[in-house]
Amino acid sequence: MAVDFRVNGRPVSVDVPNGTRLLWVLRERLQLTGTKYGCGVAQCGACMVHVDGQPTFSCQAPIEMVRGRSVTTIEGLSPDSRHPLQRAWLAERVPQCGYCQSGQIMNAAALLARNPRPTRAEIIEHMSVNICRCGTYQRIVRAIERAVKEG
Repeated sequence: MAVDFRVNGRPVSVDVPNGTRLLWVLRERLQLTGTKYGCGVAQCGACMVHVDGQPTFSCQAPIEMVRGRSVTTIEGLSPDSRHPLQRAWLAERVPQCGYCQSGQIMNAAALLARNPRPTRAEIIEHMSVNICRCGTYQRIVRAIERAVKEG
């Protein structure tokens, strides 16, 4: 089944079986490997992307869901990695193993797009869908707060 959609601002067309998960199309067909496979059941957030600006678990999103829509992955968040969240992530030394980081950043970007000045409690609540096995939650919150402050 051919599905036409946009990824990181460019049009793409993929011919995959109905029900193929967006995650596998991104990673295997389009070679956008920044989006990670974590749990496969939308419980960890490692696979988070934006579909028409909304945070979406790509491990559970069937490809037909994105027909005619716009998908943004971590590779498309900023062409030069200068997005305020990416800069804040480095400044706060968030990554340890780094595996969950693209999903964390994409979810945080969705929050800031919806609410440019979230409270600490709002940040914690919104980010609660993402799991970091290294436990860098305090640094993640500080990085989001820094991105809000420094823009």
